[in-house]
Amino acid sequence: LINGEEIEVPTFDFKIGSKKFLGNKMSLKEDEVLVIEGIHCLNDRMSASLPEDSKYRIYISALTPLNIDEHNRIPTTDVRLLRRMVRDNRTRGYSAENTISMWKSVRRGEDQNIFPYQEKADVMVNSALIYELPVLKIFAEPLLFQIAEDSPCYQEAKRLLKFLDYVLALSPESIPQNSILREFIGGSCLHVG
Repeated sequence: LINGEEIEVPTFDFKIGSKKFLGNKMSLKEDEVLVIEGIHCLNDRMSASLPEDSKYRIYISALTPLNIDEHNRIPTTDVRLLRRMVRDNRTRGYSAENTISMWKSVRRGEDQNIFPYQEKADVMVNSALIYELPVLKIFAEPLLFQIAEDSPCYQEAKRLLKFLDYVLALSPESIPQNSILREFIGGSCLHVG
């Protein structure tokens, strides 16, 4: 793309776990901006061939600003897990058990590929929303209740359900169609999968 060549852009199919080439072509004109998204994007090796002054790094993360009470914070990691659980069920057909099972691996990937580079970002954006937990609760609870007592994920499901007991549910009908929360619950006016 940087050399002005046309490429075929793969589409990753999360349901089968591999990329597909569907004939989607792309080229970059001289006055266009290339946006690279993903867990490796803040790593300089990803864009080593680009001049430093042509890069603008944006780090987006959900940094939950809420407390359960005066002594207990709502863990950012829990909100991110719930987001992922709801999205993965809706878009990838994964059960809550699948998502919880993969969570340690996801966190390991963040520790290796995101967190060491986050301070290199030119700007950091907090994507957490005050109203997201009450909406996520509606989608996450039924998924968590499906995890059987004999599952290795049962204790984590039970812990998350107990955590969600502190939250009053909010109907997703009142969530704007352009809210980032729609990436997870669906119904976005933007194409987000």
